[in-house]
Amino acid sequence: MHDAPPDFGTLTLHHEETGPTDDPVLVLAHALGANLRIWDGIMPHLPDGLRVIRMDMRGHGASPCPEGPYYMGDLVADAARLLDRLAVKDCVFVGLSIGGMIAQGLAAERLDLVRAMVLSNTAAKIGTPAIWQDRIDAIRAGGIEAVVEPNMERWFSRASHRDQPEMIETARTRLRATPLEGYLGCCAAIAETDLYDSTARLTLPTLAIAGSEDGSTPADLVRETAGLIPGARFELMRGCAHMAPVEKPAEYAALLTTFLRGIGHV
Repeated sequence: MHDAPPDFGTLTLHHEETGPTDDPVLVLAHALGANLRIWDGIMPHLPDGLRVIRMDMRGHGASPCPEGPYYMGDLVADAARLLDRLAVKDCVFVGLSIGGMIAQGLAAERLDLVRAMVLSNTAAKIGTPAIWQDRIDAIRAGGIEAVVEPNMERWFSRASHRDQPEMIETARTRLRATPLEGYLGCCAAIAETDLYDSTARLTLPTLAIAGSEDGSTPADLVRETAGLIPGARFELMRGCAHMAPVEKPAEYAALLTTFLRGIGHV
């Protein structure tokens, strides 16, 4: 007799927590081809008095990797299920890249869970279905290695490539460790996602962060998404690219802290 296959409709995301369970919650959701470790650098710079929850999205890190393709609704439901299981309400949800798309979708569907959000190096719509299909085809043909160096160019500034090669190598290692099905599944989710209408209906406090050298979600694209949400604040981090919290963790954490204090979350 074979064991029944896992039900990925109810999968449980791997996560890490710091801080007392009764403190205000900060949730951190990572980018495509990464994992929860990308937030390591900002952790020492965050203010006291927070319960910080970092999660690996499906197909990444230590979370389950179901067969693809995935849909943005799957990724949003995964996050909601985790927060429900952890009895979280009224968190501030920080999402980088695809994590920022999850933030927008979660805020649109479960406002009881999210009181404010930080949209980092992300947009309501990223690329086109054709661009993502080209990437999927390239990976099917050449493996994850086909996108490693192009991603490093988009993810990190010229200065980081010159001065911090060890940081770039760590990012390469994380990307190469991402399960192929997980990466392709999330590519498919991004390809079919257009959140303009639902994000334009949001009214919660929002901080948008862009990198001046971001080759994945250029600053103007992030600014356009911020403009959909009344009162959203936009911050440009100069001299960094797509992986802003990795390149400049202290500056990134300072922006988060100012925002959290401004909305009375710490």
